[in-house]
Amino acid sequence: MKNPLQTALNAVLLVAVAVLFFLHFRAPQGATPATPAPLAAADAAPATADAPAAETPADTAVAATASAPAETAAAPLPLAPATEKIAYVESGRMLDGYQGMKDARRAFEGKARGWERQNAALVSAFRTAVEDYQKKAPAMTPELRATSEARLQQMQQESGQQQEKLARQAQEEEAKLTQTVLGSVNKKVEAYGKARGYTLILIAAPSGTIAYGRKDLDITGPVLAYLNQQYRK
Repeated sequence: MKNPLQTALNAVLLVAVAVLFFLHFRAPQGATPATPAPLAAADAAPATADAPAAETPADTAVAATASAPAETAAAPLPLAPATEKIAYVESGRMLDGYQGMKDARRAFEGKARGWERQNAALVSAFRTAVEDYQKKAPAMTPELRATSEARLQQMQQESGQQQEKLARQAQEEEAKLTQTVLGSVNKKVEAYGKARGYTLILIAAPSGTIAYGRKDLDITGPVLAYLNQQYRK
């Protein structure tokens, strides 16, 4: 029962993936470009041939000062560097080491053994009935033989229905266990991430959700210690 349960947990973790929260940054609005001050009438008038207007250093400084604000204002402001904390946890290692998962598995396996005993009893009872019929069949009349065979067919059908009921019960119990454990784990990981300022905590599942991650971003150990600490409480 352990392997199917592990597969179901990894699938839900993969779909459910423990993304905690995101920081959203918006670029600051740029200042409205300043309009250069108009030149004086005397400066704007064209120079005549007799008296050409020579540009003085003061005139050059005024023109440069008038055009500079527009160019500076039009340039976009740089964004502040992001300070996001991103990490990941290995789902298999985390769930295998989580005490809550271990206790839940033991409880499920105890129930599974009970269902297996019920199924074995159904099979044994049907096998005994068939063997008893085979021993007595040669001495039976055709009518009695037909009646016994019809009874065996009915018994086989009822046994099959009971086995299907046991299988559905096991699946429902496994799904309930999965949701209960994962719900608890997700809440604890969320609390862990918020308390430590993480922007994102990813789940590395065996199916290959994360192809590569630096080992210094792996926080499976600290998260697992936190999970077990909270579970013991």
